Amino acid sequence: MVQNPARRTALADATVEVLARDGARGLTFRAVDAQAGVPSGTASNYFANRDHLLHQAARRIHLRLTPDPEILAGLLRGSRDRALVTALMHDLIRRISADRSGYLAMLELRLEATRRPELRAQLTGTIREELEANTAHHLAEGLPGDRETVLVLYLAMTGLILEHLTLPEVLGHDALPALIDTIVERIVPAA
Repeated sequence: MVQNPARRTALADATVEVLARDGARGLTFRAVDAQAGVPSGTASNYFANRDHLLHQAARRIHLRLTPDPEILAGLLRGSRDRALVTALMHDLIRRISADRSGYLAMLELRLEATRRPELRAQLTGTIREELEANTAHHLAEGLPGDRETVLVLYLAMTGLILEHLTLPEVLGHDALPALIDTIVERIVPAA
């Protein structure tokens, strides 16, 4: 059967939405078909099994959360200082907030990975590669700090994102910009 790439993408996006809304336990081919608005059985024609569906969801989330090249290029026109790192972290929160479902689905995948060794291996590889690429980019761009700076910033921002997306009332939405500023100020060296 010839597969339509646009439909495959729509099914992957539907998978992300089902994961975010219903969790991994609610992820079924039928739920994906319903979310995508396609005939029953369509998702099973595109994805061999549940593991394949989860793997494709992870890939799709990664693409959805990737920075816009034009916005990134605009930000990188600035001086290589703490202020630029702060701007990059604000952009990260903007992207994550704009695609809340994508990040919540990633959290569901992380939880599911604790029960599925194959998914854990795949997701570990993807996240490790992404962290390594972000670290290499930070260093290559001449941003302040070293590998450890990037790792600690990653961990702090991951915690902030988790709190913001799951229990936003704990910190309050209005506090978010100042918290990002504080995280960067405390972690990233001034020069």
